[in-house]
Amino acid sequence: MNQLFPEITPYNHFKLKVDAIHDIYVEECGNPNGQPVVFLHGGPGGGCSANSRRFFDPEKYRIILFDQRGCGRSLPFGSLEDNTTSHLVADIELIRRQLDIQKWHVFGGSWGSTLAIVYAQAHPERVLSLVLRGIFLGRKQDTDWAFAGGGASRLFPDYWTDYLQALPAGSTQSSPAIAYSIMTSDDKEAALKLARAWATWELRCCTLVPNPEFVDSATNDHESWTLARHEAHYMVNDCFLTDNQLLENCHLIQNIPTTIVHGRYDIICPFDNAWLLKQQLANATLVISEASGHSSSEQNTKHHLIAATNAMLSI
Repeated sequence: MNQLFPEITPYNHFKLKVDAIHDIYVEECGNPNGQPVVFLHGGPGGGCSANSRRFFDPEKYRIILFDQRGCGRSLPFGSLEDNTTSHLVADIELIRRQLDIQKWHVFGGSWGSTLAIVYAQAHPERVLSLVLRGIFLGRKQDTDWAFAGGGASRLFPDYWTDYLQALPAGSTQSSPAIAYSIMTSDDKEAALKLARAWATWELRCCTLVPNPEFVDSATNDHESWTLARHEAHYMVNDCFLTDNQLLENCHLIQNIPTTIVHGRYDIICPFDNAWLLKQQLANATLVISEASGHSSSEQNTKHHLIAATNAMLSI
């Protein structure tokens, strides 16, 4: 199957108060008696979409989606306060307990793959299987590659130049720290201008073949604001991880059935991220999406992800 499953609507949705500040939007779709799977979206700050539900057979899965702190339909919108990786892991566990789920499958792409790995390493006894797409290891070299004039800017110098033009006059370079200082400043006009440019730069690099419709669909002011500011917030704080934490803790999840799907020509998260992860997870299956970049919307990648979620059903 190369196409996503048909569009579905949630049979349940609610706001879950996770602390004094944050209320998390949660929804359930598919079969209430099916195998539970939680979808972890990218970004940070990306939020879930209607298509996020469609990687899973709705007749066989109980599909749980939620918008991470401060983004999507979660409140307060755009909040970076008490917004760290450990907070997000705690939120996932709270959702699992709230829904009275003993174990579930975990599906995450891009930043969602990072969060899925950290969650599984913290709670391996709760994870039936992992499907990980577009691996992001959260190291400084990974953020510098895409957002500090690293390798990505050498492959797309035209797109990078467009991004730099959103910086204050005379600026010739950027980094997550420079961008974060602007996007969290009191100058809301400059902050939004840069947030739009950040999101546009990233989304333009996401697909192997240029896809203006894909870029336009995810770079409006609302989505750009959380995607750019959340990503910069996490990057300047080293994703709230210790150096090389994900790879060093892989021994904790060796026994969890894992499928890794990664685009051969991924510019946002280069393929060696997936390769390194596979070296630490001897029992994992690495599927190379040979005609793809980073986005889960690319045809070849969709095919591999749906095959992976169908295979999870036999676990």
